[in-house]
Amino acid sequence: MSAGSTGTAGEARHLPSPEELEQMSPEELARLAAELDEVEIVHLGKKFPIPGTRAEKRAERSVALWFTLAALSAVAFIVAFIAWPHEYRSPFEAGYTMYSLYTPVVGATFGFAVLALGIGVIAYVKKFFPDEVSVQQRHDGPSDEIARRTLMAQLTEAGKETGIARRSLIKRSAGAAAGLFGLGVGVAALAPLIRNPWKGGDEAALWVTGWRHAPGETVYLRRDTGVLGEISRVRPEDMEPGAMETVFPFRESERGNDEALLHAQRASDNPVMLIRLRPGTPTIKRKGQEDFNYGDFYAFSKICTHLGCPTSLYEAQTNRILCPCHQSQFLATEYAKPVFGPATRALPQLPITVNSEGYFVARSDFIEAVGPAFWERRP
Repeated sequence: MSAGSTGTAGEARHLPSPEELEQMSPEELARLAAELDEVEIVHLGKKFPIPGTRAEKRAERSVALWFTLAALSAVAFIVAFIAWPHEYRSPFEAGYTMYSLYTPVVGATFGFAVLALGIGVIAYVKKFFPDEVSVQQRHDGPSDEIARRTLMAQLTEAGKETGIARRSLIKRSAGAAAGLFGLGVGVAALAPLIRNPWKGGDEAALWVTGWRHAPGETVYLRRDTGVLGEISRVRPEDMEPGAMETVFPFRESERGNDEALLHAQRASDNPVMLIRLRPGTPTIKRKGQEDFNYGDFYAFSKICTHLGCPTSLYEAQTNRILCPCHQSQFLATEYAKPVFGPATRALPQLPITVNSEGYFVARSDFIEAVGPAFWERRP
């Protein structure tokens, strides 16, 4: 490129050669950038013409205060996100108050970190950026090479005008706020990925549920009566044709153990819907699961294979199982395969039978993963 001139009609502007461009100081490059952009600075006044005054120090401390509050709030968010009790507690259990505060505390600390960081940036701009009134002509088309080269110089000059280089208090507090806030966002994003869902191999949480058998134990189908210690096992004669009941796993070893009984009802993959079809209803059974039912009784996981909502509704007239969240529908007479809505996988079927005592029992755990589908799901 050679030196030349440019400008509007009647105005010629000298363009520096590459050699002249290399010799120009940052201040000269910043002025050149303004000229090339056809910017006319009508007024430019520094907020603090005399450096180091008490007013300037007060302004610096006020900006740093907001950045410091943002940093402290980010630290509080990280600590609360990791260490605050988040396991579910019912209103009648010890620790319910702390559990109920988890979401408000995490939300408040994160929100205040964002708010304080934003206020700090706005306060810095309002208190330290020069009062400038400029007029610029608008033109279409891309910037030329000189305009691109002078852009960074213009930004550097703006930084000098605001005095950011000598305001170490603001730089340290802003750096701490931005760094800790970024760390908090990273913790929130990566925390769910830290736990290895495959740990345990065939006994990993993705593969087994509360219906899993141990040698010598019987897993009964138990209804929830609303009283934790009241054990109500299900018999075939308890249900009318066309009825549906939600059941949970129960072992005799859990009788009197409130913690175990509570866990059996709370575990997200434990709820099963036990359905009794009308006698003579034609059915289609899934290959390899032809004997999972007991007569007219079929047991399917209550966890929708779309997004994990409870499939709590059953239409006896159409034999359809309904998910109220996103309206997926599953046909109970055809191995609970999806027939409507976003779900694409059938509800897993629990193999059941009736033992010598006349109670429903699970013959084994589910043979496939319960809940929404995922990439490494077993075929």
